[in-house]
Amino acid sequence: MRFIVPILGDFRRAYPDIALTIIVDDMLTDIVEGRFDAGIRLGERLHKDMVAVKLSGELEMAAVAAPSYLKDHPMPRHPADLHYHQCINFQWPGGGNIYRWEFVRGQRALEIAVNGGLTVNDTELMIRAALDGIGVAYMLDYQVRPWIETGKLIRFLEAWSPRFPGFYLYHTSSRQVPPALRVFIDFLLARRVSGIVNSE
Repeated sequence: MRFIVPILGDFRRAYPDIALTIIVDDMLTDIVEGRFDAGIRLGERLHKDMVAVKLSGELEMAAVAAPSYLKDHPMPRHPADLHYHQCINFQWPGGGNIYRWEFVRGQRALEIAVNGGLTVNDTELMIRAALDGIGVAYMLDYQVRPWIETGKLIRFLEAWSPRFPGFYLYHTSSRQVPPALRVFIDFLLARRVSGIVNSE
């Protein structure tokens, strides 16, 4: 959504004859089976036989909690400290597995199954719960950055926050790109370069 919403109005005005169908979900949908022209996905989840167009720089995970939560709980200094905290779990949509929080520092990597009384499958709900002081959230840095900057959320364990490839638009083959899709890709990339779409 962060790439489509800022350009949607301008694209429709520039190309009113191109019909767009935009489906938003967090599942790893097969675009061929679903008969989609393209998709947007994290680089680490791309299939190797896809043509990928980079939309963002590297991403970073961020562990955050509200000041009201940290007032009554000690600040985590190590990922293992999270075992003693109320953490907001994330379940992959479609009844998928609970996400195990991943941390990296130098050559050391940890995967932690955290505890907590709340599990969600929506990032907006996770942010809301963290802001309400329910517990610790672990999500992409850009998703919580506005609240970190205003002090409504406090970030910690930054030295353990892994970085990984950002978002890509992908499709099946450059030799079979529908003309309307090529127009959309070029428009999206032009706006990203001009700064209308945040590429961080």
